[in-house]
Amino acid sequence: MTATVEFIFDIAAPNGYLAWYPLKDSAARTGARLEVTPVFLGGMHKLTGNAPPMIRDAGVKGKVAYAALEFQRFVDRHGMHRFRMHPALPFNSILLQRVLAAAADEAQRQALVEALLPAVWERNIDCSDVDAVGAELTQAGFDARALLAAAQDPAVKARLAENTERAVERGAFGIPTFFVDGEMWFGKERLGQLEDFLGGGQP
Repeated sequence: MTATVEFIFDIAAPNGYLAWYPLKDSAARTGARLEVTPVFLGGMHKLTGNAPPMIRDAGVKGKVAYAALEFQRFVDRHGMHRFRMHPALPFNSILLQRVLAAAADEAQRQALVEALLPAVWERNIDCSDVDAVGAELTQAGFDARALLAAAQDPAVKARLAENTERAVERGAFGIPTFFVDGEMWFGKERLGQLEDFLGGGQP
């Protein structure tokens, strides 16, 4: 039976960018099916009391600097040299997350992730600018007008909120979070453990 890896995802998290590409490779190696669940990280933080690491850990001597070192090591290890930290971080991702929630199916949702991740984390577009987002969608071959209109549908807004609440109820508190068969992993550093589990190992 093919395992499904559910990726709890918000494009506002730089670690979501870093996790996406190795996660796809891992799924390909193990034959797992990848499923993206868009959530709103701002809402998740509010529900859990969490905060972005650079804010949460600002008062801990040495921790933010070490986290930056590990972050860069991961970038270098995986050859992600097009990555550029967004100058507006932490920014509001609600528009992009609603676009993902409006996707017609899983294939379109993952195609949107593929198009929008580089726009945000390589070209640093303004994620709240409807025109900028629309231009990226159009350039990637999507019907930008239809997707942006769907993102304002109350049912789509409710779907994103429900995804967020359900993820928190299951134990998620940040991005990236992964679920397989009821087991949860948090953080790009757990991708090796996740792949071991997909190969028949322990969680």
